[in-house]
Amino acid sequence: MLTASSMVAESARFRDMSDGTRVLDHIEQSLRAFGATMFLAAGLPLPGQPLEPLLLRATNAASPPACFDRNDPVFQASLRRRNPFARQPGETDDGLGASPLLGMVGPVERVGMVCVPVHAFPPYQGCVVAAGLNFAVDPLAVLVIGYFCIEGFRRLLAIGDVAFDRPGDLSVRERKVVELSAKGKTAGDIAGDLNISQRTVHAHLQNASFKLRASNKTQTVVEALRYGQIEV
Repeated sequence: MLTASSMVAESARFRDMSDGTRVLDHIEQSLRAFGATMFLAAGLPLPGQPLEPLLLRATNAASPPACFDRNDPVFQASLRRRNPFARQPGETDDGLGASPLLGMVGPVERVGMVCVPVHAFPPYQGCVVAAGLNFAVDPLAVLVIGYFCIEGFRRLLAIGDVAFDRPGDLSVRERKVVELSAKGKTAGDIAGDLNISQRTVHAHLQNASFKLRASNKTQTVVEALRYGQIEV
């Protein structure tokens, strides 16, 4: 069985891998060595977009990938959080008890989980989920697993087995307009900065709002931040 210290050493092996399947194999096998029985690695979809095209691997889940819900509490928690987090068997107040994904593993009250949100490579967002009945991991191991999985994704992106862009991403110009709006600039300011008309600024904001399913400029900025489309 792997220990936290040995997993740090195992992360160095990613550097010599040039095939995405080997990278995912190494992540999955290492997490199974901690006692997980279900493994999932996926990109996180933008609003209105399906999860299935972003799925990298899902094993030992009771349902086919097409049944995964992009609004599952585990995926939503991965959007909100920036650090790896765990669910211990028996927890009932963590907001994940209604997760269909964890329900695929077995009775949710007995399911333990480690989830690693991947936000280190904007605009890409993803997550790694390992779970199992009575699967429990201590806080140090959770941190090490997080480092290990991020190194794995670093390699996947470097060798081109995972694309940085996702369906529904904002265009470069849309991102810039929303980013400047987030910094408090008016449409006139943005038009002057980018040498475009105010009408074009409003068009970019409208397109961004539509893609992010936002109803106004403020919500567009909030959603753009949440989905890694801009950095302020």
